[in-house]
Amino acid sequence: MAATPSASVQAPAHSSAQASASASALAKPSPLSLWRQFYVLTKPRVVQLIVFCAVIGMLLAVPGVPTADQCLVALAACAGIWLVAGAAAAFNCLIEQQIDARMKRTAWRPTARGELSRTQSLVFAAVLCAMGSALLFLFVNPLTLWLTLATFVGYAIVYTVILKPLTPQNIVIGGASGAMPPVLGWAAMRGEVGPEALMLCLIIFLWTPPHFWALALYRVDDYAKAGLPMLPVTHGNAFTRLQVLLYTVLLLPGTLLPYVYGMSGRIYLACALVLGVWFVVYAWRLWRQYSDALARQTFRFSIVHLMLLFAALLVDHYLWL
Repeated sequence: MAATPSASVQAPAHSSAQASASASALAKPSPLSLWRQFYVLTKPRVVQLIVFCAVIGMLLAVPGVPTADQCLVALAACAGIWLVAGAAAAFNCLIEQQIDARMKRTAWRPTARGELSRTQSLVFAAVLCAMGSALLFLFVNPLTLWLTLATFVGYAIVYTVILKPLTPQNIVIGGASGAMPPVLGWAAMRGEVGPEALMLCLIIFLWTPPHFWALALYRVDDYAKAGLPMLPVTHGNAFTRLQVLLYTVLLLPGTLLPYVYGMSGRIYLACALVLGVWFVVYAWRLWRQYSDALARQTFRFSIVHLMLLFAALLVDHYLWL
């Protein structure tokens, strides 16, 4: 009988230890959740758009239907560009860990939540970059490798570390690296950078400011809280809306360059005009009758605009073979 109280005291302690161990096991991320965290670190949606634009550059660089060998080169280039772009995104998350934690839009990222350590993120980014670089060097060509690495430096270092925290023109200047995917794709297939690739690069360069500033308009509180000098924070809502309109108007003739140069035909011209005018209408409405909902719609349409524009280039390219 004397042992009974002792057992009754020890049992809860044992149960408590089991509960603690169970809670610890549940808190520890499984391999699947860990890999999911690494995957999220690569900003998959952004990388998908990058690879899409690179693929357009690859296909337009080939005069006719790609051969089997050219398809293999294109696949290797896509994989290499995806890996290096993912590495740049992971490095961006690492550098902006504290900034991301203060913004609703990015507070869910694994680095911002502390689910991945700085060492894990850095090693992951380095491995992705090394793998992508090896693919590009061994199976594509050195020019594509160096251009891709330059893009990595432009985004991960020049834009993320220098421009973004220092100037409201970060999107404009840093947009050069974001405009490079078609050039990478062109270089992968041609081994050179032609004027056609530079025109595609210019289109994305002009598209970037209205795309990101539309986002910044309805996320201005987030950027102010994070201490980032985005244009709506430093110059106000009205000035930013005007800049969105001006860049959208400037983008329209820029999208016509492939037709003027003879790179595309009337199908692309018609699509570029319709999409361009549609984008200008969004920007005009945003300037005259601002609302967060309209800014969100403009941001989303900008993505559709770029994808349909490049798709039209591709359709036009193959329709006249």
